[in-house]
Amino acid sequence: MADEENLLGEYLRARRELVTPEQAGITVVGVRRVPGLRREEVAMLAGISADYYLRLEQGRDRKPSVQVLESIARALRLDEEMTAYLISLAVDKPRRRRRPIRETVPPGMAKLVPTLQLPAFVEGRYLDVLAANPLATALSPRLAVGGNRLRDVFLDPAERALFPDWEVATAGLVAGFRQSVGTDIDDPRFIELVGELSLASPRFRELWARHDVGPRQGAVMRFDHPQVGRLVLHREKLLVTGTEGMMLVVYHADTGSEDAEKLALLASTLPWAPPLGPAAEPAAGRPGA
Repeated sequence: MADEENLLGEYLRARRELVTPEQAGITVVGVRRVPGLRREEVAMLAGISADYYLRLEQGRDRKPSVQVLESIARALRLDEEMTAYLISLAVDKPRRRRRPIRETVPPGMAKLVPTLQLPAFVEGRYLDVLAANPLATALSPRLAVGGNRLRDVFLDPAERALFPDWEVATAGLVAGFRQSVGTDIDDPRFIELVGELSLASPRFRELWARHDVGPRQGAVMRFDHPQVGRLVLHREKLLVTGTEGMMLVVYHADTGSEDAEKLALLASTLPWAPPLGPAAEPAAGRPGA
């Protein structure tokens, strides 16, 4: 990206436009020509001058204090994750050379993933699938080495059909991706991926413009699987130590549930047929334990 990139200003503007006057406790009088809050309203709520806030949005002042940023974060109703991201945008960081960053799964993790008796895969910093076991690929054929979760979920109709809560799933995916990348946007992989998705997916463009930031964390996921039907699984995301943002992702069902039976049925179609289901040991349902 060019040195003139105004990440702080873009983020402030995007978040300002998402806060309504009613949410901020401001009485609306007359017709408003801008979405969300006006700049002077954010400045008033944050206790700073309107001129100073304008300079921040326009990129003419890029080194505000943490106290100022925290005040603005409160005015914009940012949560803890988004506040930390806002502060990170104002921190000077050394520029990285524009070259691809090769992600390699640690040898121990590469040996572990195939042995897990639950759907499991390793997700890279740019949400590339770097390793996956057969049960993960049975859950979704796109969960295979060389796939990318963003590209598949947004652009592949078969992958989209797996998620009955696709709108929610995509919002969480983009928020986690933005947090994972942070301000390191000079890498060609990032530029290529965001450019491709911005051109091909209106939904991605909409979400990317919001500048939402969220943790890559566990969640309850619903699937409409072509073989076993509706499936509700817990998704765990565990940081792979010694890497820059690599995650081990594991899906598991409640022990003794219908979902556990369906997962066992799916596993039984595989050559290695891992022992899943109500009779499985308790540890099989606790991948993070």
